[in-house]
Amino acid sequence: MKAITANSYGGPEVLTYSEQPDPKLAPDSVLIRVKAAGVNPVDWKIVAGGLDGIMHIHFPLIPGWDVAGVVEAVGLDATEYAVGDEVIGYVRKDEVQHGTFAELVAAPVRTLARKPDALSWHQAAGLPLAGLTAYQSLKRARAKAGDVVLVHAAAGGVGSLAVQIAVAEGARVIGTASERNHEFLRSLDAEPVTYGDGLADRVRALVPEGIDAALDFVGGGAVEVSQELLKDRSRVVSVADTEVRAKGGHMVWVRPDAADLAALGILADAGKLTVPVDTVLPLREAAEAFRLSMAGRTRGKIILEA
Repeated sequence: MKAITANSYGGPEVLTYSEQPDPKLAPDSVLIRVKAAGVNPVDWKIVAGGLDGIMHIHFPLIPGWDVAGVVEAVGLDATEYAVGDEVIGYVRKDEVQHGTFAELVAAPVRTLARKPDALSWHQAAGLPLAGLTAYQSLKRARAKAGDVVLVHAAAGGVGSLAVQIAVAEGARVIGTASERNHEFLRSLDAEPVTYGDGLADRVRALVPEGIDAALDFVGGGAVEVSQELLKDRSRVVSVADTEVRAKGGHMVWVRPDAADLAALGILADAGKLTVPVDTVLPLREAAEAFRLSMAGRTRGKIILEA
């Protein structure tokens, strides 16, 4: 099969497009013919060596954790799926080597769900990691119908999905973003506020009684600002502030979860959740996809097409 590989840590320049052995198929896994793979910041951070302190990473490394594709073979005990099924997955394994930036990927069934019919292959490939991060953050914050939820970086890949999920669950959502993204947030039924100095006052002007939950997808003091506004200071969740637990909140490191992923698919098929796609590139141009992601100027997902 063709795949993107890195033979050492480094920047986009260490990525190559080459022939690699087909994956071995474990009993609890299925072999997926990849249609598309989502690119996330964690992918280039892994290649750069940024996760070396917490994960076992092996070379040659095929990056990528998001996938959408068609089941081509099933393992001896993978009874959940059949050949021809269309699936999506957040294929994060305990050790990092055989990722999704390839024509074929072997994925444990615990990382998969059926592809939502309402989403294109490109949209479906962009859903798993970002969607699960948003969904699990909302659960950790105990967000529910009737709550006022503050979402930091609400126009970003994770934030925009969190907004949609919270709105679908019946929450009132206030989202921080630059002014150029305010109309986008309004289109998602969120109330936009500009981030930066004076944020707490701008939120209080909308909800003088305070907020019920807050999601931090940006860092840089968002937890502290949220706790100024929260009725219960513990109901703040961060994916960016490693000190959030010491501050009384919660940290989320997104987990593969088939049930959560299926729940996202149900929302998508109900017309309550969509995935904005910014750029689609062929698999061989993964280095350019990394450069675009590292620049941080895209509003939707970056997708590699296998």
